[in-house]
Amino acid sequence: MNIETMEVKVPENFILGAAASAWQTEGWSGKKESQDSYLDLWYKNDKNVWHNGFGPAIATDFFNRYKEDIAHMKEIGLTHFRTSINWSRFLIDYENAVVDEEYASYVDNVIDELIDNGVEPMICLEHYEVPATLFETYGGWESKHVVELFVKYAKKVFSRYGAKVKHWFTFNEPIVIQTRVYLDALRYPYEQNTKKWMQWNFNKALATAKVVQLFKEHDYGQKYGSKIGVILNPEVTYARSSAESDREAARIYDLFFNRVFLDPSIKGEYPQELLTLMDKHKITFEHTSDELQIIKDNTVDYVGLNLYYPHRIQARTAGWNECTPFHPSYYYEMFNLPGKKMNPFRGWEIYPKIMYDMAKRMQEEYGNIEWFIAENGMGVENEYTFKDNQQIIQDDYRIEFIGEHLKWLIKAVEEGANCKGYMLWAFTDNVSPMNAFKNRYGLVEINLDDDRNRTLKKSAYWYKDVIQNRVIVVKDDTVFK
Repeated sequence: MNIETMEVKVPENFILGAAASAWQTEGWSGKKESQDSYLDLWYKNDKNVWHNGFGPAIATDFFNRYKEDIAHMKEIGLTHFRTSINWSRFLIDYENAVVDEEYASYVDNVIDELIDNGVEPMICLEHYEVPATLFETYGGWESKHVVELFVKYAKKVFSRYGAKVKHWFTFNEPIVIQTRVYLDALRYPYEQNTKKWMQWNFNKALATAKVVQLFKEHDYGQKYGSKIGVILNPEVTYARSSAESDREAARIYDLFFNRVFLDPSIKGEYPQELLTLMDKHKITFEHTSDELQIIKDNTVDYVGLNLYYPHRIQARTAGWNECTPFHPSYYYEMFNLPGKKMNPFRGWEIYPKIMYDMAKRMQEEYGNIEWFIAENGMGVENEYTFKDNQQIIQDDYRIEFIGEHLKWLIKAVEEGANCKGYMLWAFTDNVSPMNAFKNRYGLVEINLDDDRNRTLKKSAYWYKDVIQNRVIVVKDDTVFK
């Protein structure tokens, strides 16, 4: 160890795992034509925007190769693996919650294989996998009926796997689809509708509360020692400057994109200022007092947080075009920090202190609720160029990225933050929306030119060592040069 590095001890019971999702890994093997998800629908209707045409059709073929992948998890020593059950495939009749036994048996086998190999499964009920027919028939999460269908689906899942799975989550990043589709109109079917965006936000918060209620009514926590939560992607937000205008812009950004899910999920209520702003701009979601009470009475046991990069905000420098529909950017602009460290492939800032700052916020503003990092990782393009003579990808950049983020996270834990672990995105390279396999995130390479065969990267061996020895060597921030 040189004078510019330091050792950080990983707490003994701190989770070190990795994550993925059903639609990004499984592929379409065994899928019926009627079982498309929203992502399948988008891919089929707009394949040209997916990098090199890759999408969920084959993905990593986890459906057929899960035993091979779980063997790699065991080899690396992952304590936990998070994925989703694909709602669109788990049922063959969404109205009556009729289970597809073929797909459910596959899920049975995956969960058993994980447990048999000493890997704790963490299961999410929806990771962008709302059934396409519900999207087309009812407008997806615009509909309260879809909320009820989701609860029916959750009931079937819990009854089948409740005795085996201890970690449950309603959604992964519940704000994302509608933000891309209805707020920013960047994805199929490209409809700009800010009120619909906010209705999706509310209905997913309501769905979380109703599923938590179901979970409590069946006493899964007491029976099996299990917990239920939600996985959010709060965008750690910094004002450009100390100017009141910049701080106000950042605060309003935080209201619309972070507190819109953090507050109802954890505190059971919406910030009054957010409700006031929604009324002002005529985007208030349709709701009843009974629904607000359900949200209040059924907060989550814990939360997973997906953190990748900071958001920097400044006050608007130009007037708003009143001819355009309301968008929260009425109140702010993004700020591009000069000199920031960048991931040049993904175009994202690298600022590991987001871990510490978010941890302190959870500690101080959200009652120090139990939480964990559900996703964090570094996507890099053309990783094959980093292969050594043994054809192993030498992803030292990923090792540094993980280590620096863990350093700041563990510092917060040492100061009392109730963070229980870190889940890397992702276990293997996998398909992402639009980017497909362009940016690789995995500990394990998926070789598209060689039948999607798997090879551990240097980071996988490094992660294995960290899991075994509970020590990371990182940069010493007190060294000045």
